[in-house]
Amino acid sequence: MTDTVAHRIHPSSSAPTQRQAEAIALEDEHAAHNYHPLPVVIAEGAGAWVTDVDGRRYLDCLAAYSAVNFGHSNPLLLDAARAQLERITLTSRAFHNDQLGPFVTELAALAGKDMVLPMNTGAEAVESAIKVARAWGYRVKGVADGRANIIVMAGNFHGRTTTIVSFSDDPDARDGFGPYTPGFRTVPYGDAHAVASAIDEDTVAVLVEPIQGEAGIVVPPAEFLPALRALCDEHRVLLIADEIQSGLGRTGSTFACDLVGVVPDLYLLGKALGGGIVPVSAVVGDREVLGVLRPGEHGSTFGGNPLAAAVGRAVVALLATGEPQERAELLGRRLNADLDRLVGHGVVRVRGAGLWAGIDIDPALATGREVCELLMERGVLAKDTHGSTIRLAPPIVVEPADLDWAVDQLEAVLAELATRS
Repeated sequence: MTDTVAHRIHPSSSAPTQRQAEAIALEDEHAAHNYHPLPVVIAEGAGAWVTDVDGRRYLDCLAAYSAVNFGHSNPLLLDAARAQLERITLTSRAFHNDQLGPFVTELAALAGKDMVLPMNTGAEAVESAIKVARAWGYRVKGVADGRANIIVMAGNFHGRTTTIVSFSDDPDARDGFGPYTPGFRTVPYGDAHAVASAIDEDTVAVLVEPIQGEAGIVVPPAEFLPALRALCDEHRVLLIADEIQSGLGRTGSTFACDLVGVVPDLYLLGKALGGGIVPVSAVVGDREVLGVLRPGEHGSTFGGNPLAAAVGRAVVALLATGEPQERAELLGRRLNADLDRLVGHGVVRVRGAGLWAGIDIDPALATGREVCELLMERGVLAKDTHGSTIRLAPPIVVEPADLDWAVDQLEAVLAELATRS
């Protein structure tokens, strides 16, 4: 039994204590209600574990949607942040800073590309890539101004800005926020023939998640991404891979595209790039594509700031060792083997890659939210999506025994629900 297993402190009730209730009420009163969080108020975190305001500990199996791939309070990343905090944190891009050059050089090398456009959030990276693809289409490919189109996938999740929700088919994100931005064509995810049919002379890019995260960790057929690469090469179209959730070690490789040997024209990165400390995102590509941007056409006051660049450099250094990727791959095998035994026992199917699993719960048994609430009572924090699906994506630093224990808690929850039905 590992030390973390031996010293767990588990909640015994989903009802929040007075201290938690007060904190939740304050947030509900003054924060916009754009989320529906589980009723737990987290105060501290270390590794794969978090602690609430009452001292109760939980195994974090969401990792902030993969933003905390390397664990809460990772000492190497905290050291990099502290050192930079004592020097300078923000200059804006009106001036150079001594961290940005090394950061973009090292990140480009990790991705095997030439250039990096640093931004802050994942949605900003997507928006930036859309602008870059359109500019490339007009200035390089020769598409007539205003006619560029981008092919996107059904079930996609690339953020919630006005342009992005214009090509979302999630009613929660899209409905009621029109008018919508034109220029996008939606095709079924995993269907290369549909992509081929949608491409025309004005197509400038195909935007795709190598694995769809918010949709429930949906893994496409193995031939899908290679087929997209071939189509894009044939028709002179950019392949843009949104690796904001799937990239940087989560799937057992540096990028999910690596799993099928595909190199996109642009990588979109975020979440884990900031180590769970600061928001950092980036568009990474070759000079022939990112080089189309001219001064003044795109920018961000905070994009590429010295603090973000210093933390990003530390993240890249971790990934350059290959250790997080190897650990995610090995632990992912263990997790999937454990989850497979639950199929037919309250679980309909399991999907995933590396340390990232989508679990379809039998809808006759419970919703995903109900399962997550019961897991919370047992000391496991997970997130539901699309009705009866839950996702498990613990920090890559999670201990194997703790991972086994989390699956045991899910098994116990499913058994409890079966006795109720």
